[in-house]
Amino acid sequence: MKPMLVPNGGSITHLGATVTEAGVNFAVYSESATKIWVSIYDEQDQETGRFELDVHQDHIRAGLISGLGAGTRYGLRADGPYDPDQGYFFDPMKLLVDPYAKRLDRVFVRSPRLRLDRAEAVDTAPLIPKAIVGDMGNENILPRKKAPGLFYEMNVRGYTMRHPSVQGPLRGTIAGLTTQRVIDHLKYIGVDTLQLMPTAAWIDEGHLPVLGLTNAWGYNPVAYSAIDPRLAPRGPQELRNMTDLYRKNGISVILDVVYNHTGESDANGPMLSLMGLDAKTYYRFVEVDGKQHLVNDTGTGNTLRCDHPATQRLVIDSLRYWVEEMGVSGFRFDLATVLGRDPGFNPNAVMLEKIKADPVLSKCILVAEPWDPGPGGYALGQFGKEFKEHNDTYRDEVREFWRGEDGKIGALAGKVAGSAEIFDFAGRKPSAGVNLLAVHDGFTLRDLVSYHDKHNEANGEGNRDGHNHNASWNCGAEGETDDPAINAARKRDVRALLATLFLSRGVPLLQQGDEMFRTQQGNNNAYAQDNDITWLDWENGDGDLVDFVAAIHKFRKEHVALTHDHFLSGQEKNGVRDVTWLHPDGREMTEGDWGYSGASVLGMYLTHRDDEVLVWFNRRTEPVVARLPEGEWQVGILSDNTSSVVLSEGTATLTSRSVVALVRH
Repeated sequence: MKPMLVPNGGSITHLGATVTEAGVNFAVYSESATKIWVSIYDEQDQETGRFELDVHQDHIRAGLISGLGAGTRYGLRADGPYDPDQGYFFDPMKLLVDPYAKRLDRVFVRSPRLRLDRAEAVDTAPLIPKAIVGDMGNENILPRKKAPGLFYEMNVRGYTMRHPSVQGPLRGTIAGLTTQRVIDHLKYIGVDTLQLMPTAAWIDEGHLPVLGLTNAWGYNPVAYSAIDPRLAPRGPQELRNMTDLYRKNGISVILDVVYNHTGESDANGPMLSLMGLDAKTYYRFVEVDGKQHLVNDTGTGNTLRCDHPATQRLVIDSLRYWVEEMGVSGFRFDLATVLGRDPGFNPNAVMLEKIKADPVLSKCILVAEPWDPGPGGYALGQFGKEFKEHNDTYRDEVREFWRGEDGKIGALAGKVAGSAEIFDFAGRKPSAGVNLLAVHDGFTLRDLVSYHDKHNEANGEGNRDGHNHNASWNCGAEGETDDPAINAARKRDVRALLATLFLSRGVPLLQQGDEMFRTQQGNNNAYAQDNDITWLDWENGDGDLVDFVAAIHKFRKEHVALTHDHFLSGQEKNGVRDVTWLHPDGREMTEGDWGYSGASVLGMYLTHRDDEVLVWFNRRTEPVVARLPEGEWQVGILSDNTSSVVLSEGTATLTSRSVVALVRH
C-alpha cells in the first residue's frame, strides 16, 4: 500500500511517531516553524516520500500517514526564518532526528556538511541516522523503589570489551551485560543498584575525529529516548531484556541521563535535531548587543531550556519511557542544576517539581549530580528529600585526610558520620548522600595513589583538560613502577580508602573496576578513550581486592550500627550513645584534640541496640597502640592484608595506613 497523508487526520495527543490502526501518526512541537515535513526512507537510505504535517494546533504540527507501520525509517524537515543572530536556524535541506525517536538505524557521525548555513543548500539526509518507528511497545513496568545499598557506576562498552566470558559480537553491548559471569561478579561484591553511564544516542565532540578519537562516555546526547546503536545494535529490546534479568537477580538498573545539553553544541555546531526544529524553545539564549547567544552553563556550547513547558514535556516523556517500557528503576541526573535553572538555580523549579510529583517517576530512584559549570551552579544539599545527591565533599575530605593534609580529623569524622552539615534538614537522612571516592570524571582509585598529577596527553589537548585538583599522591614514584614496596603501599592505601567508604554513613558508590585495582594510566578525563585505557582488564584484575570489597560490604550489611539511617548525635539516650569519638589514648576526643592539626588517628565507637562496632582510622606510616573501651573485642574487618591487629590487655595495635573495625563480643 502506497503511503498517503490522511487529510487533517493527524492527532496532537502524543508527540513523536505513533502506530495506529490507520497508519502512523507524527506530531512535532515547534513554535517558530512555518512548515514541517516527514521524509520516509527505504532500507537503502533512499527518500521514498515527503509529507507535510497538515494539522497545526497549540504549536504542534501533526499528520497521519496511511500505509506505514512499525519499522518505517524517517526523519524530519522544518522551514521557517533563518537568522542565526536571532536564534533561528531553519533549513529544510537539513534532515533532523525526531526528538521523540526511540530507535535509530545507525550512530551519529560528524561531518562539516552538518553545519553548513542555509545558503549552501546541501541535503544532509545521507549523514543523518533515520528514526525507526516502533511497535506498540512492551508491557509497562510499575517501578517499586528499593533503597540502594551499593551503587556501581558502569560504562557499558568499557565493562565488557575485554571480558573473557563475553563473546565477540556481544562485547561492549548491553546484551553482553546479561552474560552470567558478569552478573555473578556484581552479585558477589554486593551491587544492588547498577548505574549505567549514558546510553542515549550521542555524537563525538567536534575536535575528536581529527585526533582519531571517539567519545567513550556518551555525555553528548542527541536523541534522549533512543539507545545508541553501538550499545544495542538489535534495538531497545536489549535493554528491556537486561533490566528484566537484573531485576530477577536483585539488581536495580538506573540510567545516567543528560538532560542539560545536546551534542548540537554552539551556533556553529552540527544541525541534528532540536536546533533545526525550534532552537529558542529547547535551548537557553541571552541577548547581547541585540543578538541572541546560546547560554553555555554546561560548558558544551548549549544549555537545555528546562523552564519551557515543551522541554519539560520532552524530559518527562523520555524519563517515563525508560521506566515504563525499558524497565529501568531510576536515574542519575548529570549536571542536575540545569533542571532547576530559571536562570539561577531554584530548588522548587517547575521541572524538578514535575519529576517529584509524577506518579511514575516519584516511585523511582532519583539521584542528582548537584552542580553545573554555570554561575551559581553548585547546589549540593538543595534537591529535597525525593533526591539522593552525589557528595563531592566526601570525596575531597576523605582523600585529603588519607593524603596526609593537616587539620582533617574533624572533616573525616563529619564525612564518615553522613555529612550532617549538608543533609540534616527538612527530614532528610544520611542516605540522601551518595558517598564516592572516584567516578568516571577523575582518577581511578589505583591512579589516585599512583599519580601526583594527571596525565591526559592521550586526549590530544596538551594535558590541559581534566581536573587539576585531585588530592592524589603517588606513594613515591609517578606512575607504574616495579618497586615492590611502592606497589604494596598503593594497594594498602586503596584498601584503606575502600574501608573508609564502606564504613561510612550514606550510600556508597563504586566506580567500575576500582574493586579490581584498575588503572587508566593517569588519565583523569578519559572521555575520548574508547580503547584499552577505559576497557577493564579482567585478566589482570586483583582478585584479592575483589574479595576484600565483597567481605567489607557483607560486614557493612551485617551491622546496623554502621547503616542505621539516622544522623549521629553523640547524645545519651536510654543510657546509650550512638557515637563516641575516641582518641588513641582511649579517652573521648576533646576540643583540643579536634583542633590539633597533626591528628592522624581517630576512633568511631558506634552503638545501635545490641550492635557495637568500633572503627579505627590510622593514616600514620607506623603502627599505633589504641586503648579500647572496656569489654571483649574481636576484629571484624581489617583493610591491611599484610598484617594483623594485636589485641592485648585492653589495647589494639593498629597497623600502619589502615582501617580496622572491631566488634564487641
